[in-house]
Amino acid sequence: MSGVCSVSEYITVGKITSPYGVKGAVKVIPLTDFPERFSAKRRYFLVKEKLKREVDAWLVGRSKRELIIKIDGIDTPEEAREYGNALLQVPQEEVWPLPEGHFYHFQLIGLQVQTEEGTILGTVVDILETGSNDVYVLKDEQGKEILIPALKEVVKGIDLEKGLIVVRPLPGLLEG
Repeated sequence: MSGVCSVSEYITVGKITSPYGVKGAVKVIPLTDFPERFSAKRRYFLVKEKLKREVDAWLVGRSKRELIIKIDGIDTPEEAREYGNALLQVPQEEVWPLPEGHFYHFQLIGLQVQTEEGTILGTVVDILETGSNDVYVLKDEQGKEILIPALKEVVKGIDLEKGLIVVRPLPGLLEG
């Protein structure tokens, strides 16, 4: 996972669902592998429709699957209600580092995919999260969709600088 796929310069790390309590806190669905990023007061971009503003926000509690976040400047339930479905975003350069060999979805979208023999298969246009492993959705030059499982035996290399993913397709994967 890695948050919501985004090709913009900002990455969504949470989505506000509803107000919580009487002091303007909000419930937030974390859309990050690192929900602990909310534990300390940090700057985020609050985005809803045409509104985009910088805010300071921090964790004040938890509620089942959601985090309870306090945002500076939102002090009543009525103000908090106005931000239902708003997103909390961070600049790409502020995403938390991943372990070696792991990548955020936004880093992979747009990369060209080729076989070990050099055959260009297409460009990554989306990534599906299936539970067991991700699946890269490619589009070839004719607009045909190709699905490539993100498995170690299939994905042989990812080079962000070259914008390239090298794969060894499983037998029968490219047929049809």
